[in-house]
Amino acid sequence: MIYGYARVSTDGQSVAAQVEHLTAAGAEKVFQETASGAKTDRAQLRRMLAVLQPGDVIMVTRLDRLARSTRDLLNVLATVTERKAGFRSLGDQWADTTTPHGRLMLTVLGGLAEFERELIRARTGEGRDRAQARGVKFGRKPKLTPHQAGEALERRAAGEIVRDIARSFNVSHSTISRLRP
Repeated sequence: MIYGYARVSTDGQSVAAQVEHLTAAGAEKVFQETASGAKTDRAQLRRMLAVLQPGDVIMVTRLDRLARSTRDLLNVLATVTERKAGFRSLGDQWADTTTPHGRLMLTVLGGLAEFERELIRARTGEGRDRAQARGVKFGRKPKLTPHQAGEALERRAAGEIVRDIARSFNVSHSTISRLRP
């Protein structure tokens, strides 16, 4: 089965032209959506991916109707591939996993995206290490000062109820329960 996916970003726009192109190109069912491309969790896209069977094809008028970023596109295409289905963009002839050339192009793009992710991960790790060396603390600030934590531990050791201690410091009871001597 050939599925079409038509998306517009705002209510003022219409999917009618996309639906017409997709139907003319052979789409048997068109999933229509009004949602920002920046949202990765789109109801109609999720519904379409859920019904994919081996041999099915997803068709869009242009790649930007399906995904806003390369990473998002590759994530969607990975799901399509896992379901042994194909993908075709009417406006981007090279984006067609139903042909050997299209699969090659998307594989190359996937490799480049993976390489980019690894570079970002390495740079982020180096930046984090440099910041820690300068004494930067990561994570959330403690709810209690060291003095308050010590007082809470003493009160807990004396048998006071954890919820009462937490209430007096205006914190959750789990904050008091997690304190270690």
